[in-house]
Amino acid sequence: MNSVKTEIRAQIKKQLLSLSEEEHITYSTTIAEKLYKQPEWKEAKTIAITISVDHEVDTYSIIQQAWVEGKRIMVPKCIRETRAMSFREINDFEQLETVYMNLKEPIIEQTKIVNKEQVDLIICPGLAFTAAGDRLGYGGGYYDRYLENYKGNVIALAFEFQMVSSLPIEEFDQKVRKIITNRQVYDCLNNIFKSGQ
Repeated sequence: MNSVKTEIRAQIKKQLLSLSEEEHITYSTTIAEKLYKQPEWKEAKTIAITISVDHEVDTYSIIQQAWVEGKRIMVPKCIRETRAMSFREINDFEQLETVYMNLKEPIIEQTKIVNKEQVDLIICPGLAFTAAGDRLGYGGGYYDRYLENYKGNVIALAFEFQMVSSLPIEEFDQKVRKIITNRQVYDCLNNIFKSGQ
C-alpha cells in the first residue's frame, strides 16, 4: 500500500512542477473564485487554511479575500515530534516564519491557538483526491488526526489532474466533503459534480 501511495505522490508532484507560471496563476484564480461562491465559504466566520508553497493552489489571495470579508484566518502549527497540529490565528503575513521543508507556520509568540470547535471551515491540503472525497496527503497524518472529531465543513482545493479514480485507503484516513478544482466542484457527500460553479 505504501509503495502505491509513494508512486501516486511522485506522479502528482511531477505534474505540479510541470505547471507553467501562467497556468498556476490562472487555475488558482479560477479555483478561488469558485470557492467564494460556496455556501460553506459564505457562512464561515472562522477559516483554517494552510499557507501554500511551491506549485500548490495559491492560498495567499484566498486569505487576503477572507480578511477583506471580515473573516478570521487560522493556519496550522505542526509539532513534528508528536505529529500533533493546532491552528493559530494570524492577522498579517508577518506573523509567519519559515520552518522545515520551506513551510510557513505561525510564530507562537505572536499568535494564539483557536479551539477546533470555533473553526467553521477547514480548507484541507492534499496531493491527490477521489470524487468520493478520499484524500492522499503528504504522509504526516496531521490532518487525519485533527479531522477525526471535527464537526465543521471540510473543503479541498486542487488542480484537476490531482483527481484520481481510486486511492489506497486506511481506516484512520479522513474524507473531505467537497473538492474544488479548476474544472469543477465535487460535492463528495452528495455525489454531485458540477463544472459550471
